[in-house]
Amino acid sequence: MQTPTVIALNMMDEVSANGGTIDINGMEALLGTPVIPISAAKNEGIEELVHHVVHIAKYQEKPKRYDFCDEHDHNGAVHRCLHAISHLIQDHAQRAGLPLRFAASKIIEGDKLVLEQLKLEQNEKEALEHIITQMEAERGLDRSAAIADMRFNFINKVCRATVIKPEQSKEHLQSQKLDKFLAGKYSAIPVFILAMCSIFYITFNFLGLYFQELLESVIDFITKITDAALTSMNVSSVMHGLIIDGIFSGIGSVISFLPIIIILFFFLSMLEDSGYTARVAFFMDRLLRKIGLSGRSIVPMLIGFGCTVPAVMSTRTLPSERDRRMTILLTPFMSCTAKLPIYAFFVNAFFPEHGGLIMSGLYLLGIAVAVVVALIYSNTLFKGEAVPFVMELPNYRLPKLKNVIRLMWEKAKDFIQRAFTVILVATLIVWFLQSFDLQFNIVENSKDSILAMVAGLFEPIFAPLGLRDWRICTSLISGFMAKENVVSTLNILFGENVSTAISNLTAASILVFSLLYTPCVAAITSIKRELGTRWAFGVIIWQCVIAWLVTLFVKIILSTFM
Repeated sequence: MQTPTVIALNMMDEVSANGGTIDINGMEALLGTPVIPISAAKNEGIEELVHHVVHIAKYQEKPKRYDFCDEHDHNGAVHRCLHAISHLIQDHAQRAGLPLRFAASKIIEGDKLVLEQLKLEQNEKEALEHIITQMEAERGLDRSAAIADMRFNFINKVCRATVIKPEQSKEHLQSQKLDKFLAGKYSAIPVFILAMCSIFYITFNFLGLYFQELLESVIDFITKITDAALTSMNVSSVMHGLIIDGIFSGIGSVISFLPIIIILFFFLSMLEDSGYTARVAFFMDRLLRKIGLSGRSIVPMLIGFGCTVPAVMSTRTLPSERDRRMTILLTPFMSCTAKLPIYAFFVNAFFPEHGGLIMSGLYLLGIAVAVVVALIYSNTLFKGEAVPFVMELPNYRLPKLKNVIRLMWEKAKDFIQRAFTVILVATLIVWFLQSFDLQFNIVENSKDSILAMVAGLFEPIFAPLGLRDWRICTSLISGFMAKENVVSTLNILFGENVSTAISNLTAASILVFSLLYTPCVAAITSIKRELGTRWAFGVIIWQCVIAWLVTLFVKIILSTFM
């Protein structure tokens, strides 16, 4: 592609530690680009790498030009094919501004975008097809396999000339032993479920609950001091209600869940940094193929447990458009961290003794519904086979404290920013609408407010689910802006009487509906950017329909026991 390039050769510390060496100068000569040995983990070679990158970018030094296929070996047919195509498309490539060799190899691979840019005549297309067919016959491989084989032969040539392989490391041997259990055919999924259940138990029944209650007591203390100060200053009742019943009640209730989010992501980042998350993608490939997806799709889905927005964006790395669209439509079923305050709120208020069990059940329910929906998709909208999945399994390593703390800080910062932006605005709007009537008079009973009138329109829809209360309807609707709004809105509308005003069955219905209904506006915006407006609106309606049906089913089942 004739793009200025620098190669960072990472993990050199492990190569050296296990008795391996690499001829850096020889590799540079064969590749035609600067090769800089580094160890990212130990911060070695980074300054030299940055220096080379700046130099290459400043002077726009392009890689040297090489023929990667040898005309004298069994790839001679590919060599002749590439050069024949290059002669045929040279003028078209120049007009399109495409590097000639790049365009020639992409034509062999059948790249439609490159073919469109070249604007070839019909007779030229026929000539190209004849050349490629002749190459396939000589090489005994189809066109994609022939190009891949050429590249791997070149890679092997470079490695033979420059790399003295290290001995098998202790870390690798240990990883192989661990994989027999952690990624074994029969043990992998039970171990994964057990690990996640343990994390949820520690987070919601033990550590997280303790620190949450501690933070709640601090927030209550600050609220009482502020309340007393406002009373002593004779602040108007409207402003007093806005600050105490609006801001402190709404934002405070959301902020109190910060310890739960930090502790949960502490454990999840430990799994990721240890190398276990890569194994999850590996052993989930077999299951995903049965529902029409490849193991590649597990990465966006795992990201979806953090936030749907980056999960949707990460699908850009999927090579198949079919897999990409299908994965985007399935990621909202993965329970994002924004829903954690909802779960924690209802679990602590209604099911304190079964927190870990209910949390695990919610996550598994989301996955189960995603599987059913995936089967529907693969037999209707997205018929076809998933693309093959190949990935590297890194050695197991002790998680680095620096990486874990960084991820925890990023999640905490993101949560706090949302609390004091989107959630604050939504809280103020909800407080205003439930405090005034249509004539903008302060109401004594929130049943007479603007909010009650608007939310009442949705009561018939939610009634079969046992959610026929305008306050619950309002809370769920406010969750479209940001899922944490559900908790802040409930606290504003119910005050401290939530646990007495709502039954356990209603709480369970809210949990299930919150798990599955439309993702937040930020997630819908990212889906619109990737798939278009029609798909984005489709996701809103489709997810609400699924949430309604599943909640109704769960309510019917639970009503026989509760």
